[in-house]
Amino acid sequence: MKKTLTILGFLAVFPAGSALADDDCFVPMADWQPRDAVTRLAEENGWTVRRIKIDDGCYEIDGRDAEGRRIEVTVHPSNLQIIEFEYEDDDDD
Repeated sequence: MKKTLTILGFLAVFPAGSALADDDCFVPMADWQPRDAVTRLAEENGWTVRRIKIDDGCYEIDGRDAEGRRIEVTVHPSNLQIIEFEYEDDDDD
């Protein structure tokens, strides 16, 4: 009984939804936009693409913005909405 209450207390503090990362994409592959569409999105924004990969079910663009700064952009695969945009640090330390 004590063990059950401990587990229930833990689950109440950490609901299941919060354990999932906000930037994960859960979309069937049949609903994904093609990689060419992701490349066009990058070109329209003035980005130079180094690599497009799939991470956590999302497209991830590694490249540079129009000013030459390194960027990492997470894009939703079905609607090509930008989920996260990060400037990468060029320092190696």
